[in-house]
Amino acid sequence: MSETVAAGTTPTTSIPGLVAGTYAIDAAHSEIGFTVRHLMTKVRGTFKEYAGEIVVKDSLEESTANVTVELASVDTRSEQRDGHLRSGDFFDAENSPKMTFASTALVVNGDDYTLVGELTIKDVAKPIELAVDFLGVDQNAYGQTIIGFEAKASISRKDWGIDFNVPLEGGKLLIGDKVDIHLDVQAALQA
Repeated sequence: MSETVAAGTTPTTSIPGLVAGTYAIDAAHSEIGFTVRHLMTKVRGTFKEYAGEIVVKDSLEESTANVTVELASVDTRSEQRDGHLRSGDFFDAENSPKMTFASTALVVNGDDYTLVGELTIKDVAKPIELAVDFLGVDQNAYGQTIIGFEAKASISRKDWGIDFNVPLEGGKLLIGDKVDIHLDVQAALQA
């Protein structure tokens, strides 16, 4: 982990090398994805278009994160399935094109971090907690200070009104309700 601190920035007190400021998510080096059960296997998908920022404060607990995802950019490696996910059965991307996350708190417990916030899908906003694994601070090839982290959560898609399913024999359903969300994020300090 690099200990370099850019001129004119303030280091935070809890993580060596981390400086207060606004970090923009680098979509070329990040991923926002999900996994959901389909019959006996899991379908994995990502979103190709998103933007967000992390505002690191001198007091780490006061830091915030905001992300906007374009739902039409869903990619599960199947154009037919992606089209169905964009439809009114699932995301209704034509009428509700964006999914957003806005943090409301960062809970720090030693090296464990929980990002608490509100996830909005199809105009339904619900609280969510992301378990965050902070990967560190470094410099990229352009001399910018970067941070990296992974985050994950599990949600019930029904809580956001995404309840399409196909009943199967024996009372089973084609698609699971539980959605595992994962984020692999690299973000660069903005000047």
